[in-house]
Amino acid sequence: MRKWGFLFIIFMFLLTACSSNDVKTLRVAEVTRSIFYAPQYVAIEKGFFAEEGIHIELNTTWGGDKTMTTLLSNGADIGLVGSETSIYVYSQGAVDPAINFAQLTQTDGTFLVSREPIANFTWDQLKGSTFLGQRKGGMPQMVGEYVLKQHGIDPHKDLNLIQNIEFANIANAFASGTGDFVQLFEPTASIFEQEGIGYIVASFGTESGHLPYTTFMAKQSFIEKNKDVIDKFTRALYKAQQWVQTHDAKEIATVIQPYFENTDVALIEKVVDRYKKQGSYATDPILDEEEWNHLQNIMKDANELPSYVDHSILVNTSFAENAKKR
Repeated sequence: MRKWGFLFIIFMFLLTACSSNDVKTLRVAEVTRSIFYAPQYVAIEKGFFAEEGIHIELNTTWGGDKTMTTLLSNGADIGLVGSETSIYVYSQGAVDPAINFAQLTQTDGTFLVSREPIANFTWDQLKGSTFLGQRKGGMPQMVGEYVLKQHGIDPHKDLNLIQNIEFANIANAFASGTGDFVQLFEPTASIFEQEGIGYIVASFGTESGHLPYTTFMAKQSFIEKNKDVIDKFTRALYKAQQWVQTHDAKEIATVIQPYFENTDVALIEKVVDRYKKQGSYATDPILDEEEWNHLQNIMKDANELPSYVDHSILVNTSFAENAKKR
């Protein structure tokens, strides 16, 4: 009996060892930490990645340029960042370009915050003001300018546009007194409103239309060598996207609160509800051609598009399409 008991222990040890070896760790670099990325955190916390045998090592890299540098230098396996960065890299002649394989958000995620409360806001009230915008060449800045132009405002002539402040320092600059208006992500925008620092008066997301605002991408060589892993990653993401669509903001807020420890769960719920109502969370990971072209038109309008890149060159929808079929 002792012999069989000993053999059973050895068998269980080997089984556990083999199972742990089957878990693939993926290093993911996210461009910022935001409730805008709720489905990603849901996929981690609800165990959807774990179900696929994936362990996520998440790192916040604070800025599109830093995220892409991290990805290209092999500091991360996957980047969560605006699709425009893949176009910039490709235009510079990259031999191993970043390929967009799964879309997370489908609208702009920023809000216009005013220094003073405005009861009946109209976009023309920005004229003559000091506007604290986002980093030049980044998706928030380009969409911001696109929306302003849609409302008859020339961002470089009709207001004092400040866009030379580092992404991570924009909120602090506004809190310190710079600017009459600022373009901010959540939860910062709602925190400022709660603390009386600023007031949300408009959403760039409701004005931008659908576009691949934030996507998961990996180097072409990584995808080619790890197709099965990318397939599993995308499948887990799709499960999370569907979960977010079928659960209310309160449930989602409770799940993702560990990623926003200093933010009250009621505030997280408010932000999630806002994003859900304006359709910011993509309902599936497919980045379609219409969205891709809309992105490039916005880049061209901002004089930031090096040249048009065909959807088939920098977008691989096969993993997303497989996820939807399952």
